[in-house]
Amino acid sequence: MSGASKHVIIVAGAGPAGMAVASSLSKVGHEVIILNRDIKFGGLAEYGIFPSKLKLRGGLKKQYWELLKQPNVHYFGNVSIGKGKDLTVDDVCALGASAVVFSIGAQGTKAIGVEGDSAQGVFHAKDVVYHFNRLPGFGDRPFDMGQHVAVIGAGDVMVDIAHWLTRYKKVERVTAIVRRGPLERKYNPKEIRAVCANMDVDGIKQEFERIKDRMAAVGQNSDQVLKVLLEEFTKCEPKVSDTKMGFKFLASPKRILVDGNNRVRGLEMEDNKLDPKGGDTVAVGLKEYYEFPCDSVVFAVGDKVDETVGLPYKSGMYVTNPNKTTNDPDDALFQAYDEATGKVIDGVFLAGWARKASEGLVGIAKRDGDWCAEVVSRYLAGKSTGTQAKAVLDKLQTMLKARKSHPVDIKGLRELEAAEKSHKGASDSIGEFKYASNQEMIALIERGKA
Repeated sequence: MSGASKHVIIVAGAGPAGMAVASSLSKVGHEVIILNRDIKFGGLAEYGIFPSKLKLRGGLKKQYWELLKQPNVHYFGNVSIGKGKDLTVDDVCALGASAVVFSIGAQGTKAIGVEGDSAQGVFHAKDVVYHFNRLPGFGDRPFDMGQHVAVIGAGDVMVDIAHWLTRYKKVERVTAIVRRGPLERKYNPKEIRAVCANMDVDGIKQEFERIKDRMAAVGQNSDQVLKVLLEEFTKCEPKVSDTKMGFKFLASPKRILVDGNNRVRGLEMEDNKLDPKGGDTVAVGLKEYYEFPCDSVVFAVGDKVDETVGLPYKSGMYVTNPNKTTNDPDDALFQAYDEATGKVIDGVFLAGWARKASEGLVGIAKRDGDWCAEVVSRYLAGKSTGTQAKAVLDKLQTMLKARKSHPVDIKGLRELEAAEKSHKGASDSIGEFKYASNQEMIALIERGKA
């Protein structure tokens, strides 16, 4: 790429989507500045994949290290964006880059909206996943789950949480609470191998017996569905606990029941039936209620973006351009949009879960980042180069110094990785040792500088 068409792009967020944007744009010669809330890069690839999947994580890490080694890529970890944080959205946009891509994920959690959801023993799936992945702020917090845990949901996140509860916490019982029926389960059959050795098969057969008439009412053969479900319990990972794992289908939590200390003692559940809708089904409440005893409840019901960041926000999402654009209709999907002025925010783009929360995992996030990079490239094609990289970097460093921030660069990351790899101390980490607090990581990096 000729010097005349080299631009500076800021990518906020170093998860799979942000790293894909940075990789695509740096490969064609642009200068890319990555700002990341966490000290470490990776986002959900670091803090969202089940920790024992070390092969997948290791492959991604290798790619990300290669990217950060490039001379036209500049990494600033431990830099938070939002109101009252290291930088505001306006600060980032005022640094002089030709374009800014926000790929900051979906850091908010959907409101549960169930009475009693503030009781002790009620958890969001994301917080639990962050805990067992040792994300600072979560890794060293006590997660007291008790012995009987209800997990609301039927997707891969539910399976990951059940995996942690059966193989590491070794609780007595885990029950997945599912609004619809067994045919509508969402998890990948390969994922269930982590927990299928702990399945309470007799209990599952009884559950099918309980709901078979409601399945038949929408043309579902319960015997056939049960057969397929049980056939998925093959190649199970060896059993390491006596935890019993089961399901409660056609059930919606209506209220969290608490004891005198505001601690979970159970759920009030409503029985559901299935109604056909298009080629699918919907759960419809039957106004028949019962109590389900449990010690804690984990809601695996999806995420929303963090509305406090300062990007235009509506209904759990950052706002993108609702109008089709002339050069390529897809461009609008990635453009940040201010409904108050009715205008696209020039040069500001969204990618990954910041654009569309909870949409798939690493592969989908990477594709979204690649797609966003194409949109940004089309935008830059008609622009003069603007501010040079050195001027943008100088302005950024001056601003962070004035805010008494502690940005971490690639050199600091290398020192941190070497220390974690050589760590011989005991740890309740799953897979690899990780420091659980930013303070420990920063102190270690500062010692390396001394």
